[in-house]
Amino acid sequence: MSSGRRPGEGRRTAEWKGKPLTHWDHSTDFLVVGSGAGVVGAVRARALGKDVLVVEKTDLFGGSTCMSGGVMWLPRNPLMRREGVPDSTEDALRYFETVVGDGVPTSSRARRLAYIDAGGEMVDFLESEGMEFRRCEGYSDYYSGVRGCEGGSARGRAIEAKAFDKKRLGSWQDRIRPGVSDGLAVYTGEAAPMMLMRTRAGLAVLARVGLRTVLGRIRGQRLVTNGAALTARLLRILLRRGAAVWLESALTDLVVEDGRVVGAVVHRDGRDLRVQARDGVLLAAGGFARDPEMRERYADGRPTSDRWTSANPGDTGETIRIAMAHGAATDMLDEAWWMPSWMMPDGTPSMCLSERSKPGSMIVDAQGRRYFNESVAYQEAGQQMYAHERESGGAVPSWLVVDSRHRGHYVFGMAPPGRTPKEWITSGAMKRADTLEDLARQCGIDADGLLKTAERFNRFAATGVDEDFHRGEGDHEKYYGDATHGPNPALGPVAKPPFYAVALYPGDLGTSGGIVCDEYARVLDTAGKPIEGLYATGNCTASVMGRKYLGAGASIAASAVFGYVAANHACAQRRAP
Repeated sequence: MSSGRRPGEGRRTAEWKGKPLTHWDHSTDFLVVGSGAGVVGAVRARALGKDVLVVEKTDLFGGSTCMSGGVMWLPRNPLMRREGVPDSTEDALRYFETVVGDGVPTSSRARRLAYIDAGGEMVDFLESEGMEFRRCEGYSDYYSGVRGCEGGSARGRAIEAKAFDKKRLGSWQDRIRPGVSDGLAVYTGEAAPMMLMRTRAGLAVLARVGLRTVLGRIRGQRLVTNGAALTARLLRILLRRGAAVWLESALTDLVVEDGRVVGAVVHRDGRDLRVQARDGVLLAAGGFARDPEMRERYADGRPTSDRWTSANPGDTGETIRIAMAHGAATDMLDEAWWMPSWMMPDGTPSMCLSERSKPGSMIVDAQGRRYFNESVAYQEAGQQMYAHERESGGAVPSWLVVDSRHRGHYVFGMAPPGRTPKEWITSGAMKRADTLEDLARQCGIDADGLLKTAERFNRFAATGVDEDFHRGEGDHEKYYGDATHGPNPALGPVAKPPFYAVALYPGDLGTSGGIVCDEYARVLDTAGKPIEGLYATGNCTASVMGRKYLGAGASIAASAVFGYVAANHACAQRRAP
């Protein structure tokens, strides 16, 4: 763990930049920095009768949450209970223990219990405030069914917000960050089956999504789903509750009195405003995925680039740096929510999820060798890429190789089955060849290595058993596979020309290391003591999941849950005047 000096020790008056603070420009009870899922803390504090201010440094509300699938992974949640899906605290804890392991400082038993217990309470609370959720049936936990992992749910613990009409936000409807589905009212829990467009199940989902989208337009609605629906609904509750929300308002410092954080300095309209926070400050901002200097500093010699990230433009690390300057401990700053990605012709990263899980695909290094199970959870896939790069080299970039059956049957990026944009090929973003030897030449892969790998891989595909890496055994791997393909839904031969390949990089959805917190979301200093009045949640913190990603929406759920926990604790801690 690392941190900077903790100022304010023993001081009797509020100070900023070493000088007594003579007045406040604005006063509130609870200040929330950031506008992603952590604003659940603002909703909760307002419901408890507190004055609340949310500040967002960019000109749009929602952060990376708005750009995401918007799913929340919540063990033992009320929707599971209502639909008769079995779960228990014991199962969830066993899942944590067998996947994350013990002895992880940021994932203590107390933090895990707080996450599990408060998660269900939070859903009940949000529903009482008008939030509407749906279960993602079948969207299994990422390590359910994986060897050595216990307590996972094959039916899934994920929920997401129902579609929302942005027009209900009035003048705020165009101040929400654009979502991921680009005008198509598709739920994240529908995306995987919809990718199987050539199956009856896939066509049925596609028809349902199309009907929902068209009906919304006929009714004059501006429907959003995924993370945009979650953040828009949270904003709707905040506005209805009368909370103050400031856009283009950046945190620049914290104000400390007698060792306690009592406010913050916020840069707005060209001025530094001193904002008093009587009950506490909640740091709910992102990490530093968009900051090249911080990425390089904490990469530990690994190849890294902010060009590979899909995080929001405001993910630039100031919140973590400010907390460190005030004594906050940090951990896992080398970690992120990795997402293998390939670069589109315009230079933007395209996240690679279902493509690498479908039959007819494999990932190889520069020597043409497979080195991990292509269908594993995306964070682990990125970790495997970096581990192989460190041990053997040639993994950054790696190459996703598919055959024509894969390209003819499955969605790739945003391209439907059988339609490969000409620009992908002419730009070199995607390689195409009639033989694996020629494909290897174009990619700079060792041709003999690729041919030997394909021969062995295809034998596994014929039997349905991946003897090297056990691809297709886990429930999540089957979920993103093709249920109509046998004997293994995630494993098929790479044999039918022409062949295609894209260079894969360890992209990310944001960093997942940062400020260390306890089970009450209080920020801890390097001695392990709480910094009074300061709370944190989201990607600016070191994750309760440790270095694993337990299920769809684990990061968003943790951000929301510990925002809720922080508000409960802060609003009960008002000091005597």
